Amino acid sequence: MQQAENFRAESRALAAILEHLPEAEFHRETQFKGWTIDHVLGHLHLFNAAAEASLRGEDAFAAFIAPVLRDMQAGRSILECQFPWLDGLSGRALFAAWREGAERCADAFAAAEPKARLKWIGPDMSALSSVTARQMETWAHGQEVFDLLGHERQEQDRIRNIAHLGVATYGWSFRNRGLDVPEPAPFVQLTGPSGAVWEWNAPQDEDYVKGSAVEFAQVVTQVRSISDTGLEVSGTAAECWMQIAQCFAGPAENPPLKGTRYRAGQATPQAG
Repeated sequence: MQQAENFRAESRALAAILEHLPEAEFHRETQFKGWTIDHVLGHLHLFNAAAEASLRGEDAFAAFIAPVLRDMQAGRSILECQFPWLDGLSGRALFAAWREGAERCADAFAAAEPKARLKWIGPDMSALSSVTARQMETWAHGQEVFDLLGHERQEQDRIRNIAHLGVATYGWSFRNRGLDVPEPAPFVQLTGPSGAVWEWNAPQDEDYVKGSAVEFAQVVTQVRSISDTGLEVSGTAAECWMQIAQCFAGPAENPPLKGTRYRAGQATPQAG
């Protein structure tokens, strides 16, 4: 599966900026809910391992995820749920474990049948969708690390996978908030890092989202406010969507406020 190699490449891109990071730097807070780099890596490591367990079958996944689900049902946050599994692993040792685990996860999915149905915390997914979700989460959580360290990620056309997830979860973004889904879905036209142009849904003159695929991915993964992008948004459905877009599972989350997520070293945007 090419998607497995895209996940591998995304993981390696994040690993490259952490390769020589001093131990103390792993405990710096990002702009995402006060999570540290350490917290980000722990989260990615746990759910990469969960995805790998899902490939081994329903029983293997159930056994792996049971302690996490118990903690969630006890009211612990998704961040707190990872600490028992990590068992004190942190800093450069966690970095090494996450990097090795990501490579192992990519290897496992590369050998998987793309259409195989896999158990997950939410609805079952195909293996292809599962590893694409791993790429999305690595890219999205990686953004707060890139931002904190002041690095500009060199984006590639594999971002199309994340943009596609964003388009595919149009309806979910509304239903997850108990809202009616506006129909038809807006036309989406995005330009990839290579200059390639990608389109989704029927062309419309009044209801559409156009612009950078990277900025679209930033909005649907909620790592940037729509107000901090140059996306061209027209029409009621498109405008409502871009205010609540969420391509990841779980309860409805609000996107960041304008000016609250940015790369260190840039002029700080005005929040509000």
